[in-house]
Amino acid sequence: MQSHARVVVIGGGNMGAGVLYHLAHMGWTDCVLLEKSELTSGATWHAAGLVSRMVGGQSLGAMHDYAVDLYKKIEAETDVGVSWHNCGSLRVATSPDHMDWINHIRDAVLARGQQAEIISAAEVASLNPLYDVEAAGVLGAIYTPDDGHVDPSGTCQAMVKGARQQGAKVIRKCRVTHTRQLPSGAWQVVTDQGTITAEHVVNAAGYHARQLGAMAGLDLPITTMLHHYVVTDAVPEFEDMAHEIPVTRDDHFCGYIRREQGSALIGLYDKQDPQAVWLDGCPWDSANELFEPNWDGITPWLENCFERMPALMNRGIKRVVNGGITYTPDGAMMLGPAPGLRNYWLACGATVGIAWGPGAGRALAQWMIEGSADVSTRAFDPRRFGIWADAEYAHKRAAEDYTLRQAMPYPQHQRDSCRGIKTSGAHDRTASLGATFEEAGGWERPRFYAPEPLSWRRSSAFEQVAAECQAVRQRVGLSDLSAFAKFHIEGPQAETWLNAVCANHMPRAGRTCLTLLLNRKGTIEGEATIARTGPDSFYFVTGAPSERRVWDWLTLHCGVPMDDVLITNATDKTGILALAGPRARDVLAACTSDDVSNDALRWLGCKELTVADTPVLALRLSFTGELAYELHASNAQLGALWDALWAAGQSHAIAPFGTKALDSLRLEKFYRGGHELANDASHKDVGQERFAATDKAFIGRDAMLARAPQSRIALLALEGEDTDALMGEAVFKGGKPVGSVTSAAYGHTVGQSLAIAFLTEDARQPGTDLDVSILGRRVKARVLPEAPWDAKNERLKV
Repeated sequence: MQSHARVVVIGGGNMGAGVLYHLAHMGWTDCVLLEKSELTSGATWHAAGLVSRMVGGQSLGAMHDYAVDLYKKIEAETDVGVSWHNCGSLRVATSPDHMDWINHIRDAVLARGQQAEIISAAEVASLNPLYDVEAAGVLGAIYTPDDGHVDPSGTCQAMVKGARQQGAKVIRKCRVTHTRQLPSGAWQVVTDQGTITAEHVVNAAGYHARQLGAMAGLDLPITTMLHHYVVTDAVPEFEDMAHEIPVTRDDHFCGYIRREQGSALIGLYDKQDPQAVWLDGCPWDSANELFEPNWDGITPWLENCFERMPALMNRGIKRVVNGGITYTPDGAMMLGPAPGLRNYWLACGATVGIAWGPGAGRALAQWMIEGSADVSTRAFDPRRFGIWADAEYAHKRAAEDYTLRQAMPYPQHQRDSCRGIKTSGAHDRTASLGATFEEAGGWERPRFYAPEPLSWRRSSAFEQVAAECQAVRQRVGLSDLSAFAKFHIEGPQAETWLNAVCANHMPRAGRTCLTLLLNRKGTIEGEATIARTGPDSFYFVTGAPSERRVWDWLTLHCGVPMDDVLITNATDKTGILALAGPRARDVLAACTSDDVSNDALRWLGCKELTVADTPVLALRLSFTGELAYELHASNAQLGALWDALWAAGQSHAIAPFGTKALDSLRLEKFYRGGHELANDASHKDVGQERFAATDKAFIGRDAMLARAPQSRIALLALEGEDTDALMGEAVFKGGKPVGSVTSAAYGHTVGQSLAIAFLTEDARQPGTDLDVSILGRRVKARVLPEAPWDAKNERLKV
């Protein structure tokens, strides 16, 4: 065995093969893949092999698209067969909500420039004659013709051969027994065949990823769940068809069906009693392992399948596959840097590794080599989970996610298990006012103050959100915004260090700034509000889901030495209340003897106050576009602070407001959010040039200046009633796709449905007429020249 390599990839399934293939094709050929048994012997070999473009979301959808494209051509490159079956895919709809869902998926597929169409029940019957559309009550279906299925072992072997052709190496029957990081930063990978020292390690160990991670001190929230598919005896009806039936998905039987040679392959998810295995760790000698069928669990779903396709009812079952699939708590893979470690990367927790492997491998290779991926990796970044995502959390959330595999992902849906991990000191106050909560980085955050039914369209909460917005615009609103990450940064070199890390200049004493953090590719690694609280002290605030990621960036990955700089994490100990609206100063003044006049605390200023006997750091910031104060205080005292402000606000008809109202208010101001400020965009793409200085050196500056805009954002006003976008919808100009929606909300103050979209340059000029595809309708839209509410920022400066 060789003693050194640039990269060691651990795990010979489709995820590891995807990483190795793309590292080698991008020029890092000194890479070694280690597999403890044979390639594909974990979850890959028994996969059903489905690959579909029928996916919502820009980033994950782009990965699926890439997999389809690669599988079509990799045989020619490697001469290894992958058995690509271009049969297409269907998902049937049997209710109006189903129709909204599949229309929303179609909108997202179209936004990526791919093919998707909504077809009738008669067309479903023509494509899959076995499916009884009349008995099922099919209203329609989404059809993506450029989908199919592959031989999963073939895809893995093809990518491995493609990597070998570039110079990468593969060692089979080589079990990793330990990993340790040397003082130099290099990694020693100890195996039963010897030790390799590598600059980078990639954990793509599938079933064993959690155990392998534990060797490096990680606690990865990955659980293995069991999933069945059955293969029937031969289906004679297939022989009479001139085409192969599309892969057909139907949540009535909670699964999918496709042709497997002359038989039918039926995949089933037992959502009533999901089964986890290996909670104490997968045996190291496990290879090509299957489990006994759980007939009691899957029989009801098989019966539902036979209701839909009665021709299969009398066919025998010749094979049952009950194998493990890895799940994370939210169902998304873990792709990116491991929390707290340098040059240790994760490509694991993949639920559909055949469809994800190529795109994930390409994204991770770009990240490792270039400093960032071409697609946003925020949803997959392993550091989205905090230390609270322990083994119990991982198991319970994975089981819940399993039950949602074929369920409608309503935009309002929140997980039920493991709630209340992080709550602010004001949580019981907001709960008593009727808040509906959402999760953000483990925190419970008020969404709005009413119940909300699940729907793809406006719900009964629409009027409540309007009332919350009205309170902020006309009177005063109070919001619990504790779900942010908060760091204290101090020391003699704190300002110098922050100026080297952040794109904006650091503020002077008593002031704040908004800044971007760029990576060496010149795209957005993060964003933050920074307040200068003393000559050598700063207070750094960023989004709650970014806590671990930004912490790692500052302390491990940015590459700027932290000499004479101390950073401490105050996230859990500090809460935030936002007081916003024309009467906000009146309410605050009633609770403090400190001077909070405009002269004493101006816009973008910060000041230490005592409010209702509570020490507070007040930031004069506004994400609402109104006079506002962010009050940062001890979380333990936040409830008392809420009580005082609430009591003082009664004479001004104070009202609570949540994040749904905040979205409406921020879109009226054309403020960017997390969906815009991601690693696939530059400051130019999002129109944030004023937050990135050009007259100082900082990380990513040269790449930022050299980078040409890709697509850039614009604010759209949509016409008509009930035309609110969700996210991911396609935008058209003259019938041609020119972009996609990243954020949307109804602007209750301006009386317009608004959307932020990334658009091609010819489509983003003010006044340009466009169309947005929303739930099956083409809605007229126009590019706005500026924010429709207080474009000159007069209201928030008073």
